[in-house]
Amino acid sequence: MNPRRRFCYNKAGRSKKVKDGQSRFQVEVAFISSLSDHIERYIKALLDQAGQGGLEIRRTELAELFECVPSQINYVLKTRFNSERGYIVESRRGGGGYIRIVRLEPRHPQGICSWIYQAIGDSIGMDEAEALLVRLLDHDYLSRQDALVIRSLLAEETEQLKPAYAGRVRASLLRSMLILLLHGSGNGR
Repeated sequence: MNPRRRFCYNKAGRSKKVKDGQSRFQVEVAFISSLSDHIERYIKALLDQAGQGGLEIRRTELAELFECVPSQINYVLKTRFNSERGYIVESRRGGGGYIRIVRLEPRHPQGICSWIYQAIGDSIGMDEAEALLVRLLDHDYLSRQDALVIRSLLAEETEQLKPAYAGRVRASLLRSMLILLLHGSGNGR
């Protein structure tokens, strides 16, 4: 997979035209976000090809491939390949350092339903809930549409509640919806 065929940008990312009503900052944030999305998709494609053993890549080679600074790669790894999203990232700097990424399957000896009870607990924040949905989506337990509906419902039903109650209500709703979808669909592996 060649990432350069899918999108085009320059090193500085500053040649983008500013539309009416947009600040230079908004355009550059959108550019960075877009680059991060491309890097994430590329790494996930490499992980799919690598299989269960994980992936070992060099940060500098990845940065050269995407014509960005290595800190952009670090940002993507910290925000999109963390333990909450189901990944283990090991990194070594210097001496031709590398990054090893391993995707963890959300499996539990008792099945996915037991794992969901354990992962959600009695209370869950919105960021944690979103990370859990992304993880289930990445492992094909949920469709994109199901994940979007669940996220919207969680946000709508808990936005007016006090934080102390919102986490508990969110956990209960999320647990119920996931158990219903996964157990009812036979996707409980």
